[in-house]
Order: sequence, then C-alpha cells, then structure tokens
Amino acid sequence: MITVGVIGAGRIGQLHVNNLKRIPGIRIKAIADVQKDLISQWAKTNEIDVITDNPLDIINDSEIDAVLICSPTSTHADLIKQAALAKKHIFCEKPISFSAQETKEALQIVEEQGVILQVGFNRRFDQNFRTVREKVERGEIGRVHTLRITSRDPHPPPIDYIKTSGGLFMDMMIHDFDMARYIVQSEIVEVFVKGTTLIDEQIAEYGDIDTAMVLLTFENGAIGIIENSRKSAYGYDQRLEVFGADGALNVENNRPNNVTKLTANGIEAEKPYHFFLERYSQAYIDEMLEFYRTIMMGLPVVCSGEDGYAAELIAEACKESLQFRKAVSLRGSEEHVTNK
Repeated sequence: MITVGVIGAGRIGQLHVNNLKRIPGIRIKAIADVQKDLISQWAKTNEIDVITDNPLDIINDSEIDAVLICSPTSTHADLIKQAALAKKHIFCEKPISFSAQETKEALQIVEEQGVILQVGFNRRFDQNFRTVREKVERGEIGRVHTLRITSRDPHPPPIDYIKTSGGLFMDMMIHDFDMARYIVQSEIVEVFVKGTTLIDEQIAEYGDIDTAMVLLTFENGAIGIIENSRKSAYGYDQRLEVFGADGALNVENNRPNNVTKLTANGIEAEKPYHFFLERYSQAYIDEMLEFYRTIMMGLPVVCSGEDGYAAELIAEACKESLQFRKAVSLRGSEEHVTNK
C-alpha cells in the first residue's frame, strides 16, 4: 500500500484523485488547496481524511510516501525541492517551472535524495502514441525522416490563464516538444518559429500568440513540424505522422465513435472529442498506474524530470526564435538529457 497526498485540487488535481481511487494499492490520505473550504465537501465525499491549505502538512507527514503536485506552475519547483528533502516520491504536472535553471536546481535535489520524479506528460501514455513509439523503436519504418504533429485546442483559455501560463510554447506546445523527442528518440538541436495572433487580440496584449508553427531539427538528422492553434471549430485536433525510409505511421483523431456514413448526399462522421479530458481519459489513468508501478517495482521512470527539463529548454529556444525571428540552436545547451 502506498499512501499519497495531493497538492492542488483544481480540475487536474481532482481528475488524478478520481484515477488514483481506481488503483487498489493506493490510499489517498490528504489534499492541500488554497481554497480549502471550497473543496472540503468534495474531499470528504472521496474519503480523504486530511484537508488543508498548507502543502507542508502533506510534505511533513511521515505516513505519506508520495506527493502529487497539481498546483500552479509557479509553485512546482519549490514543492519538488521540499518533497524530495522529505524523501517523498513525486508526480508533478507540467511544466516543472518557467525557468530551466530553476528546474535544474530542483532536479539536482531529487537526484541527491534518490526519490522518483515523474512529470505529467500524459500523451506518452496514450495507446496510439505508445504504439507508434514502439514501432519506430523496432525499426518498422526504417530511419525516421520527418515528423508532423498537429495540436489544436477547441477554444482559447481564459485571459486570466494567459496572463500566468508562461505562453503558448510553455503551456500548450510543451506537450508536443515532449512527444517529438519521445517518438523520434533523438534530441531536438534547432528550432525555427513562426507565430502570430489570429484568434483573440487580447492574447497579444499579454505578449502571447495563439497560432504557431515550429520547424524542428533533430540530432539524428530528421526534421519535424509542430502546428498549434488555440481554436479549432470542430473540436480537439490531435494528429501525428512519422515518415521513414520504409514507410509511415499515422495517428488520427479519436472520436466518440468511428462510424462513417456514406450516402448520395455526402459523407458524415462524428467530430473529434471536444477536449483533452475526453481525448486522453485513459492516458491519465495509465500514467497514474505507471507512477504506482514505478514506486512499487522499481521500474524506470517513463517520463522523468530530465524529460520535463528538455521540453522546457526547447520552449525557451522557441520564445527566442519568435522574438528575434531566427533559428535557435540547442546544441550544447545541456548535456544531461538522456531519457526521451
């Protein structure tokens, strides 16, 4: 049995609690949130004994083995450091921080304390993307030549979120940076960005963009394109293609059903799932299972702090590329990145 505490009870924190309850070997003892009173009834309904507004109540609890950090990004690095020093295993939502240097400092303490840190890049646990990764790894399409990732949200986030999110590269495309490394299994060594604001001018007022394309160069010679948009009229658009010397692999959108109706009047099919909670519902369950198994069985971490760090370095390079309108090299930026 593993005893767990959860820091942050917003949408993603509550999702993880629901998924943790599916795992027989996990007991959720405590939850911390700044809006303690608002989550109190929900926590009691979920049989969580301790409800607090102080994360240290969880970190300093000797009975708790592992901590889930689902609070705002600005709090992640400090909480990781404190949890690691308290010898807790850690699951942290992405990104680890808004500063690669701050992330590096947190990872150093994690390494020194010998605890597990898994980062919440949930798409690694999607059955389709995992299958593509395995097929690439087995060489089924030969040497990888190109990668194309399309990622479009159904609607922009609230402006209050935009103000503190770290920008499109850090809050949205960071998933795609991780997916690119995961699928191609090679480091990204150069980025070139084109980005603009076409959906909501308010987003530009806070120094962000809502539409972007990034050209990637991988260390193994492959090239890739990531396309992001904060608004897709037809739903959550999540597609991927990897093309190699001996063939290609495609992942199309998941839909509520895969029935296509063909008549003289045209072709009809369901739109993609509306957003990430529906699209990646099983992936969220599987990443919690993986966290549990990693702790219990000593398995390698599927998505480590180093992977989170690598994605942040790429996001920072993209910000620089957009600002200065030039290709930005990541060669030699850090020698640590090994997981993928």
